[in-house]
Amino acid sequence: MKIQTTYPSITQLEESLTLRSVSARTKGEYARYLRKFAAHLGHDPATLPEHAVRAYILHLKEHCHYAPSSLRVAVAALRAFYVEVLGHTSWRLFELIRTPDRQKLPVVLSRAAVAQLLAAVREPRFATLFTLIYSCGLRVGEAVKLEVRDLPKGQNRLHVREGKGGKDRYVPLCEAMRQQLRAWWQTHRHPRLLFPGAGCAWRERALQDRTLAEAPMSVSSAQHCFRLACARAGLTQHATPHTLRHSYATHLLEAGISLRLISAYLGHTSLETTAIYLHLTAVSEERALRAVEALTRRTQT
Repeated sequence: MKIQTTYPSITQLEESLTLRSVSARTKGEYARYLRKFAAHLGHDPATLPEHAVRAYILHLKEHCHYAPSSLRVAVAALRAFYVEVLGHTSWRLFELIRTPDRQKLPVVLSRAAVAQLLAAVREPRFATLFTLIYSCGLRVGEAVKLEVRDLPKGQNRLHVREGKGGKDRYVPLCEAMRQQLRAWWQTHRHPRLLFPGAGCAWRERALQDRTLAEAPMSVSSAQHCFRLACARAGLTQHATPHTLRHSYATHLLEAGISLRLISAYLGHTSLETTAIYLHLTAVSEERALRAVEALTRRTQT
């Protein structure tokens, strides 16, 4: 027997999120968690008391071993459902939950490793995409959605629309990257998208067919190609397309670009988020070592 996972209460949640202009991605994630919860229960989650919701969150943490980031999304979805939709404002549960992140430094590739990786990408669409992510510090989801209008004529910058948190920003775009993007666009000439979705049989389809794509390239296809390129390049580090963004920030810091400017380019809300790259720069470490050596010499004279 098929278990029902969609109930009027979950539809209410989706409508509430739409009215609050929550991003489509967040709305989809919240609804997905609630449907998963409903499937786990076998009935409408709206009928649960506070202690039962608490037990489910403990189940996610202790038995399903949710990572802090995943648990935060699940808790946020449950809070939106029970507090904002169902009106259980007296519940103390959500005030008590803490989901701190593990303090892990991101993987960063050297400039030589980035060049080695990009040289291992065989398809021009992915080669252009990954070069763009590194050149502009983009998230992969931001890069695949770029449109022709996002490259203003006569300007050495790229317009990133509706990044994380729904924020727009501009990032520097060098002339070499602009030319590479133009050369790639000329292979398909889609009237709107820079990276149109391939669909089936990309290599066999006529150019005019590619201009009919309604959606951009999928993030999953980019991630898959990146894994293949890492294997071809012989990289031993566990890298993802997001590693190119981390590498961009770290290499800009090493080049002397201010942390505040890099934070703006990355679209970070807080400088604290960007400050993690201070721990990753070889230049900063070298300067610190020189400073420590100088201090030591002074104490010995």
